[in-house]
This record gives sequence, structure tokens and C-alpha cells, in this order.
Amino acid sequence: MSVSDPIADMLTRVRNACMARLETVEMPHSRLKGEIARILKREGFIREYAVEGHGGKKILRLYLKYTGEGEPVIQGLQRMSRPSLRRYASAKRIPKILRGLGVVIMSTSQGILTGREAARRGVGGEVICYVW
Repeated sequence: MSVSDPIADMLTRVRNACMARLETVEMPHSRLKGEIARILKREGFIREYAVEGHGGKKILRLYLKYTGEGEPVIQGLQRMSRPSLRRYASAKRIPKILRGLGVVIMSTSQGILTGREAARRGVGGEVICYVW
């Protein structure tokens, strides 16, 4: 089955897995999805991620993180830029999510960065998604 927006598919899989309280979620791997997983791990939203398989059929597995009460650490994911409507932000106009508690994931000329990193480096780019 062909997916027209693989990033939206990734975010939907993570959102659904969190609501179902699953331990892991799997999806087809791409370099962009791997970079988003790297940022989610570094920001503390997931426990770990792994790329499994070889050749053209790699799988990205995310190990989700929950609080002591069993609530998912990821409370929300929102896709901002999509194939039919790209959204960009300059370095001075990068949005803040929940007054800085959430994370903006951006695609910049220097790679996939969080909004804080992009602002610190003085680069803008495409706003991929919000995570809180």
C-alpha cells in the first residue's frame, strides 16, 4: 500500500500506539523518520529506537515511554507541513509549543533540528511537526 504522506503516517502510528498503551510501534524506515526518532529520543519522548532489517526493507521500531502512572509521555503530535501545504518559519518566527514545554521539529538547511536548535543557529526552515 502506498502512503502519500509517510511522516503523517508515522505520527499517526505513534499516536495510536500511545493511546493503546503499546510498548513498541513499527513502521517502514526512511532517513527522515530516523532523524525524527533521534530527536524524540534525545528530547525524552521515547525510550529508544532501532532500525532493523537490511537492504531496502528496513523497519524503524520505536520503544515508547510512559510515566509511573502509566500515562504516555507523548501527550500530543501534530503534523504541520504537509505535501499539499508546506509551512515554513524564519529563525525569528519559530513557534513555541506550550510556552517551551513542547518541541517543534524542523527541516533546515543544516538537517533535522528542534526549534530551539534552529533558533540558536539562526536558521529557519520547514516546520514538520509539533510534539508535546
